[in-house]
This record gives sequence, structure tokens and C-alpha cells, in this order.
Amino acid sequence: MRHLRLVPDKTNIDFFAAARITFGASVVAMVLSVVLALTMGLNFGIDFRGGTTIRTESALPVDIGAYRAAIAPLALGDVSITEVFDPTFGPEQNVAMVRIQAQPGAESVPPATVAAVEAALKAVAPDVRFVSVESVGPKVSGELIWAAILSVLAATGGILVYIWLRFEWQFAVGAVAALVHDVVLTIGIFALLQIRFDLAIIAALLTILGYSINDTVVVFDRLRENLIKYKKMPLRDVMNLSVNETLSRTLMTSGTTLLALIPLIILGGDVIRGFTFAIAWGIVVGTYSSVYMAKNVVLWLGVNRDGPKPGAEAGTQYPTEG
Repeated sequence: MRHLRLVPDKTNIDFFAAARITFGASVVAMVLSVVLALTMGLNFGIDFRGGTTIRTESALPVDIGAYRAAIAPLALGDVSITEVFDPTFGPEQNVAMVRIQAQPGAESVPPATVAAVEAALKAVAPDVRFVSVESVGPKVSGELIWAAILSVLAATGGILVYIWLRFEWQFAVGAVAALVHDVVLTIGIFALLQIRFDLAIIAALLTILGYSINDTVVVFDRLRENLIKYKKMPLRDVMNLSVNETLSRTLMTSGTTLLALIPLIILGGDVIRGFTFAIAWGIVVGTYSSVYMAKNVVLWLGVNRDGPKPGAEAGTQYPTEG
């Protein structure tokens, strides 16, 4: 029985043949992403802009499309509608969460606007009632933005320390360069396409960090083994060999994950589309950065192959030639 293979068992691709082009393209893409984020800005969702969350309840089934169409003529800006599922709910207890961004010049959505939303929804579900109305002010939104930034920085810092302890500082710098590349390009594409950027996207960014570093560590592990096995082979050739040997695994992992994400992007609806798009985009750029970005940085910095330094802990250096 023949197995499906995306790439042959043995490949001999020279990933450094166009190193200047690939690395240069990554740097240019990062610069453009920063420029887009600063000029066009991100389309922040309610979590970061502030706004009002309304919890509705009705005996009729929640029709998100009908709810959205009813509210649209009010021109309230960013409106997010999600149905709430809970096994404790009765058959006539249909709950939805309606999130409305803060209106210009107001701390939250004014009562008159809330009344207008209620009237619009009653045209769709006559028995709908507002169980609770909660507002998020600009101060809380600002705190959430800083918390999101700190969470991404903390995750990146933790990964830096982990790679440094497990491998060498050159590997840590290469891995973090790849992670910064992935995060910056993801922010850039969100600024370019003006996709809503909220706390779910921060969760996606953290997922991207974990997924990308997993690919990078697989390549680095094989590189460490090959540096011991091929002591006289030039570092450039050992890196090429290591990436070729892990290429099938890298593409299969990324490909199978994308197979699950693409239907969610197409059919998942507006609620999770931004989240799934961010992860799918992150997988693509993360795979690219693991193959091209991280190893280029390590090659540029060089790797110690002359044996342990005085006082270095065991397992962090490569043995001398026997």
C-alpha cells in the first residue's frame, strides 16, 4: 500500500540559494507591516475600543443574520452578535450576546440607542428581552490593550529563555527573530485588510507563537544531531541537510492543520472568521520563517562547534571531534 506524500522521502533543496532574496523579502515585509499598522491602524473590536454588551433572551430561536440585519440600519459601527449555548438552558431559553462599540463622544452606548436596538430586535423576535446591559469604558479598553501587549511579550521572552537553555544563544536569537517576523506580518495583514482585531486575535497570536516555535525546534533538534554527526561538514550544508530531513514533517503538519482551518474560515461565520484566519495565516508565515528566517539568523551568527566552554552546563555545547 502506497502512502500519500507531499514531498519525497529524500530531498536536496538548497534553501540558501536565494538567502538574500528570502531574508530581504522578510525584512521588507516586516517594515511594510509596521508602516501599515502605523498609517492605516488596526480595526480594533469592542474589547479594545470600549462599548456595551447586551444579553438578550427569547423563546424564539436566535437568528444571528436576522438580528444583524435588524440592527444594521442604526449604523452603530462594530456590532458583534453571538448565540450563547448552555446545557442548563430550557428549550424556550434562547440567549444571545450583542456587543456594540462605544459611540463617538460617549463613554458607552447611551440609553436611547439601547432602546432603539431593543425596538429593532423586537421586529425580529417580538418577545425578546434584555437580561443585562454592561458597558466597557475607554479606561478598561486601554488596560486590555496593554495586557494583550504584555502577554505577547511575556510569551516571546519565555520562548527566548527556553531556546537559550536548550540550545545556544544563537538559536534563541534565530527563533525569536522568526517569532517577531510571524507576529509583525500577522498584524500587518490585519491592518491591510482591516479585519476586526480583538482579544480573540491576541489568543490567535499566542497560538501562532506556540505553533511556530514547535516547527523551529524540530529543525533545531535535527540540526543539533547533525552537527554532532557531521563534524567536518560546513555549517551551511548541515543546515540545508537538517531542513531537508524535516521538510516532510513540517509540510504534513502545516498542511493537515490548514485542512481543518480553511472550512472554518469559509463556513465558520463572522464570529470566528478573524480568529481562524489569523491562525491559518500564522501557520503559513510560521512555516516559512522556520525554514528561511530562523536558520539564516543562526548561520549569520555562527555556532560554536569546538566543544564546551569553561563552566558551561552539559548538554548545551557540541562535542569536539574524536
